[in-house]
Amino acid sequence: MSPSLPVQVAKELGRRIVAGTYTPGSLIDDENRLAERFQVSRVVVRDAVKILVGKGLLDVRRGIGTRVKTRDNWALLDDDVLAWHLSAPLNPEFLTQLMEFRLAFEPKAASVAAQRATPEDIKAIEDALNEMQSSVSDLDKFVIADAHFHGAILRASHNELFISMECVIFSALLVSIKVTNQSAESNHASIPFHKEVFDAISQGDSDKALALTENLLADAKANLAKLMNI
Repeated sequence: MSPSLPVQVAKELGRRIVAGTYTPGSLIDDENRLAERFQVSRVVVRDAVKILVGKGLLDVRRGIGTRVKTRDNWALLDDDVLAWHLSAPLNPEFLTQLMEFRLAFEPKAASVAAQRATPEDIKAIEDALNEMQSSVSDLDKFVIADAHFHGAILRASHNELFISMECVIFSALLVSIKVTNQSAESNHASIPFHKEVFDAISQGDSDKALALTENLLADAKANLAKLMNI
């Protein structure tokens, strides 16, 4: 299904806010101008603004206008807000924070997965690993397979809060592509490290799963920092 008009307008405005076209503290155009620009009704614009207010990006004040809120108010883990970062110019600080956040929860999720994974969970992780191996020469497919691998581990934890973080992994991987310019060689080289994590989980070794996942992510974070010169 195609997204509704308010969702489409919210998407365009959200992208511009995240990209810095509308800076924090600034007023966006009024309803009439936005309606004219997007060729929609004022009601559509009003509903789009409500969506962005709900995500913490905008603040509406009667008699003042609609102002862009500072980043500390944004719902940064919202699926849409994360997606809008993908189309915005690279923000090294935000990418670093994404990697730090992954380091905060993924190793523990892998540890829990080693304790709780069912045979079906193990197969899902293995299938994702095989998907990675078969797509090392295709950057887009490899990134999706990589996200499937880490997502399968989250699901194997059977913890709803860990599972809800899958969008963070996918966004972090997609944003990092802008920095790493991955090659088939680098993709292939990462497979053994992912397999070690899989082996630890399938063998029920929670301590090893935690340590290996932590090492895998810490190494990725260090490489990104080196490439970004930060």
